[in-house]
Amino acid sequence: MIDGQLRPPGAWQVSVFDRGFLYGDSVFETLRTYRGQPFELREHLERLARSAALVFIDLPVSLERLEAEVLEAIRAGQNAESYVRLMITRGEGALGLDPALADRPTRVIIVQPLAAPAPELYTTGISAISFRTQRQTDSTSAVGAKVGNYLVSVLAMRKAGEAGALEALIVDATGGVLEGGSSNIFLVEGGKLVTPDVSAGILAGITRAQVLAVARELGVTVELATPSLERAYAADELFISSSIRELMPVVRLDGRSIGNGSPGQTFARLLAAFRARVGAT
Repeated sequence: MIDGQLRPPGAWQVSVFDRGFLYGDSVFETLRTYRGQPFELREHLERLARSAALVFIDLPVSLERLEAEVLEAIRAGQNAESYVRLMITRGEGALGLDPALADRPTRVIIVQPLAAPAPELYTTGISAISFRTQRQTDSTSAVGAKVGNYLVSVLAMRKAGEAGALEALIVDATGGVLEGGSSNIFLVEGGKLVTPDVSAGILAGITRAQVLAVARELGVTVELATPSLERAYAADELFISSSIRELMPVVRLDGRSIGNGSPGQTFARLLAAFRARVGAT
């Protein structure tokens, strides 16, 4: 769907002068459905609005209109379960970095069949690498915005692929492990859950919020702190969260085993509680 109009695959057209294409000048959200219904759609839309405000993109329509369009696009897709990507670009304009050159934002909704991770990954775990870098929005007023320029994550995932890993954990100049290339991170130490606070400039993950909620329900102690890479290596358990992967255990980091090298009990409890909460069981 482009600007509210349904388009079949292969018939999508966005101008080459759109700033999302030219400069990555856009914000976006990725979400999935459970039993055909979009998970936490309103929360995703509100986060989209916050991201847009941080980069001074005016939403072209109301959140209510966006919500209706997402639901319409999902119905039109007729998938058992759907992957949804919603993008707002600054729009089409003359070449040049001045944002005033574009004044009509473009909105795009892509709906595809959900390709969930292989079930065995939740029982065997995945490998990850650390990737030292500075993210696009660090040290800017847009820190925390979910922007379309994902070069850092693309380079990080290329490095992960070279190492046979499925995620890259972003490490800042001080050695703090902030988040994954497309995920939030959690450590488990003696049954305690450790995850960076949003004040560290991480993405305020929708699934992350659900993990924290089920942790409270289960009586799991939570510490909001940015762990060092050394602390991550020494953790009893390590896992990531994202809309598509839900909670995913990381059993090796930079070639080092995390804990006993298998998904841990705290992870398993949280995943089961999360899936029960979202009706995925």
